[in-house]
Amino acid sequence: MSWVILIASGLLEAVWAAAMQSSQGFRRWRPTVLFAAAMLASMCGLAWAMLEIPTGTAYAVWVGVGAVATVVLQVARGAERLTLVRALLLVLLVGCLVGLKLVS
Repeated sequence: MSWVILIASGLLEAVWAAAMQSSQGFRRWRPTVLFAAAMLASMCGLAWAMLEIPTGTAYAVWVGVGAVATVVLQVARGAERLTLVRALLLVLLVGCLVGLKLVS
């Protein structure tokens, strides 16, 4: 269950990153509220997962999932381009995250 919570928390990291950008420096209240709620939930999930998963592994997976999800979200929104090299690097990153799970 800790791994599911950790991955969900990593996905929430992408939500708060996108909301932070949409808030325009915290001047728009709806994205700012979404940012705060998603960040709080993401951090709480990370803390919960770290009760059973070693800190270094949990943090690396949380950041990695958040980074991949943020890029995918920005590509889906048309804000960033996905080149072949970027796609390969993202696949490599996901492979590293799976590797951390397998050796834990």
